[in-house]
Amino acid sequence: MSSAAAAPRGPLAPVTRTLVLTVAAIGFLFDTYELLMFPVIGADAVAELIQVNADGSSPGWAAELGLADGSELKRGVSPQSDPVRLWAGRMLWIAALFGGVFGLLGGWLVDRLGRKTVMVGSIIVYSFSPVAAAYSTELWQLVLFRCTTFIGVCVEMVAAVTWLAELFEDRRTRELAIGWTLACASLGGILVTEVYNLIVGAARHPGSLPALTFPAGHNPDNVAWRFTLLTGLIPGALILVLMPFVPESRVWAERKRAGTLRRPSFGELFAPELRRTTIVTALLSACAYAAAFGALQMTPIQIAPGLPDIAERQAKVAERARELGRTREMLAGQTDPEAKAVGRRQLDEAERDLKRQQGEVAQEIKARRGNIQRWQELGGLTGRVVFALLLTTVPSRTLLRLFLVPGVVLFPVTYLYLRGGDYTVFAAAIFCCGLLTVSQMSYMAEYLPKVFPVHLRGTGGGFATNVGARMIGTMAATFNTEFLSTFFAGPNPVKVATAAAVIGGAAFAVALVLSFLLPPPRTEEPTEPRPLGPDAA
Repeated sequence: MSSAAAAPRGPLAPVTRTLVLTVAAIGFLFDTYELLMFPVIGADAVAELIQVNADGSSPGWAAELGLADGSELKRGVSPQSDPVRLWAGRMLWIAALFGGVFGLLGGWLVDRLGRKTVMVGSIIVYSFSPVAAAYSTELWQLVLFRCTTFIGVCVEMVAAVTWLAELFEDRRTRELAIGWTLACASLGGILVTEVYNLIVGAARHPGSLPALTFPAGHNPDNVAWRFTLLTGLIPGALILVLMPFVPESRVWAERKRAGTLRRPSFGELFAPELRRTTIVTALLSACAYAAAFGALQMTPIQIAPGLPDIAERQAKVAERARELGRTREMLAGQTDPEAKAVGRRQLDEAERDLKRQQGEVAQEIKARRGNIQRWQELGGLTGRVVFALLLTTVPSRTLLRLFLVPGVVLFPVTYLYLRGGDYTVFAAAIFCCGLLTVSQMSYMAEYLPKVFPVHLRGTGGGFATNVGARMIGTMAATFNTEFLSTFFAGPNPVKVATAAAVIGGAAFAVALVLSFLLPPPRTEEPTEPRPLGPDAA
């Protein structure tokens, strides 16, 4: 798995080119597959593992995570409860924060150790982490392995884009290769959504899922999230089989072998000639991820259960539960034994019917989460395809603004107004929001390798993607659930949706302003290695 020797100059051989594109496409697909598991499984997983006081209130972070004495606490809450809302936002940001820190280190390692070597290590990390998470018995374990999953994905993304950019030296070929393989990333979101939907459907029929042994005390009626996490092992097997047959970056390998590859330096990113590039690209990346994490990823995990048709069904079931509660109190005061026995039988039957209705509502919520994420990911896929089609024909910064201008209006309209209306209209709007957001991400992924010199491509791209996007941008998830949403009235889904409207619209507006500060791409670097002076290494 070590870096290969430099291949001869000239275009890649057809077989090698096919293998390179296949590895990149599968890698990008499963990057997204791993990341977008949480919006569909997160609420059910957190709801099962979290510990709360008997009255449902929080006993503090340590106790909720399972790191303090929980002998007097109860395990498990409703997926629509406040503790789940808060931890949904926290986990999205905590995992991304750790991913950003280690992804930044990974960007530096990409420039030191080679693109291919770091790719292999990161793929191993993000393939086995979801498997470990599937066997979590405490919330802290789910948080830990979610963080290691994010770390692997963040490092792999930087390494893979840099690797692709350097294997295809012709500008048009390089743009097409990166554009179309990145389009496969949205297939990962669609795939994990459909896998989750299939698992949820199978879980309704006993015996349909494999008879796997999960930890003692797990909820046998809530295993869909565990099975979905187990599928995260698939990408490791697929990619690691192919990796020995693809080359290392020829530009990097030649300069490493000739001793002309300069040492990457974080400080150099803030040298006068690169300072503006570093800051603007980091902030633009932050805006894209703020819209994704502060709005889009909140849609399946928090907003979907509050959509009008489902909210109405939940309200009816809740009212029926209150009615039975009053009936139970009246029955307790009944003095006639015969009447009490008859009433007890009727109440038992009514409670069984209520439990059935509650189960149906829970399944409906899970199905709606999967459905709205499907719309969102189809929009993302369409955005990547549109970006790839326009990349070689529309001027670079004009192309970015084509995606930013509509988003300034669409996000507030979607989350403030369309959310409360017809579901099909809302889903179509989410499709468009996904298209605009993912197109912006695709633009940054293709743009970053063109604005940093060879020895800083991994480090510079890693800084923008990890510090800007994953450390700063993903903070929007926690900003939504723990701060901004608390200023609005209504049930949790409505409050989170209102905050999503503000975050999404503001993120696109700031990005539009920043687009006028973007520096043009660097001119093509010489293909032959050359001495770089006394600091060359």
